[in-house]
Amino acid sequence: MRALNINHIMGLDNSHLLALSDGHFLLPEVKTAFEKMQAAAAEAYLDLQICSSYRNFERQLSIWNRKWKGELPLYTLEGELLDHSQLSDDEKIHAIMLWSALPGASRHHWGSDLDFYDKQSVERANTKLELVPSEYENDGPCARLSDFIDLHAADFGFYLPYATYVGGVAREPWHISYKPIAEKIQQEFDIDALRKTLSDSELLGKEAVLPQLNELVLRYTYNKGV
Repeated sequence: MRALNINHIMGLDNSHLLALSDGHFLLPEVKTAFEKMQAAAAEAYLDLQICSSYRNFERQLSIWNRKWKGELPLYTLEGELLDHSQLSDDEKIHAIMLWSALPGASRHHWGSDLDFYDKQSVERANTKLELVPSEYENDGPCARLSDFIDLHAADFGFYLPYATYVGGVAREPWHISYKPIAEKIQQEFDIDALRKTLSDSELLGKEAVLPQLNELVLRYTYNKGV
């Protein structure tokens, strides 16, 4: 694996990634492992495709700031809409991070993580993918593929970092991570570099974020819970 620096890890530089034919970006080792898993899924008549992969710092910052300003909705764990105007700064931070990552601390910066879906099944259902758990359960369009991933992800080096809600990120049965690389990134992650990057950025609410940055990364990025 090519050595990753902190700019790679924080989504500030994507020169370490390979472009896929569908416009997504992954690390070379992750691309190879994913394509092997994709081929195995196809043998089970499942259309394993990526709906989200690499996301750079600026895009994550835009999502964060729009949610902070109330331009994008905030939801509870149960999916109920929150009244943005009634939330304190701390409440806004946790409402955002329940569903969206802090810029610079998103696993989608790494090139090791992606969101998957069953493209043909979603198209047959004539529905728009919303990335909600019900689509990956029971008779949801991605349920069979989700079962396949649960059983076989580890065979190809992947795991589900947000498989269960433990007080951090809401459950994401669609999010998989290439474990050999993701674990190495976690071990080498530089919180001080992230703090400086956020301090120098246009992040809204950073006065409330920075004093608790260590705890936020542990609770949400690494999904250590409360």
